[in-house]
This record gives sequence, structure tokens and C-alpha cells, in this order.
Amino acid sequence: MPYLLLMAALPNYRPKQLSLGSLEAEILGIIWDLEIATVKDIHDRILSDPNRELAYTSVTTVLNRLVKKGWLTCDKQERSFTWRALVSRQQAKALHSYEQLNQFLAVSNPDVVAAFADSLDQTSVEQLEAIAEKLRAVRKARESDECIS
Repeated sequence: MPYLLLMAALPNYRPKQLSLGSLEAEILGIIWDLEIATVKDIHDRILSDPNRELAYTSVTTVLNRLVKKGWLTCDKQERSFTWRALVSRQQAKALHSYEQLNQFLAVSNPDVVAAFADSLDQTSVEQLEAIAEKLRAVRKARESDECIS
């Protein structure tokens, strides 16, 4: 079922805001590495670089911003707060790629897209052809599923 494999890359859940600042992205990366983290875990990881300075409260502020943007969830256990990501690193990459592709297609007319595709090297063209083939297979599988239902 290539249909399921292709569709699994985009999560059903999507953060409210995809754009991240550099510190937000760094902290999200730390949480992906640790899976579950406290403010102290994140602060200690950042300060492990002797050339870095960052207030503990700044980490808390960024974590709260990431919750508002829909990237993280916060769990309170007694007097301790833990943070975890709502999407995986791989899902985030898929969401960013999907968003970039949509933005490209939204501002480009067919001639621009064709000129862009024409300038690609052979490997890229082969990748586009493989993507087109996967899309055909997904659509065919979807049509078969609809006929069965």
C-alpha cells in the first residue's frame, strides 16, 4: 500500500503557526532529542556551550510561545513541568516542505513552474518522475478504495 506510506508523512495534527525563530527551533530540536524535557534540561543543554548565555526565564518564555504556536504541550506533575513535541522532527520537515511547495505553486504560473522544472538536473527530473508515479498510484488506490466502500 504505497498510498498509506506516502500519506503517513503529513500528520493529521498541524501546529497553528509553522514559522519558528532560531531559538524556538533550537529548543524544539532539544526536545525532539530528549523526547520529554524540563526547563532545566533545556537550559543546561544550551549552556553546555561555554560561549552561550541565556536566562532561565528566556527558555520558559520560548517554551510558552511554542505551546501557543501549537508545537509543544506542557504537562504538570506535582511542582514540575515537562514539555514534549506534538509532532515529530520528520513530520515537521514534511509540513515545512508541503508549505513551501504550496507557496511556490500559489505564486507561480505554469510557465514559471515549467521553466523551473526544465532547469533541473537529470537526478531531480527522475525524482519528479518518481513523485508523479507515486501520485498516480495513490490516486488509483484511492479510487479502488472508493469503489469498494
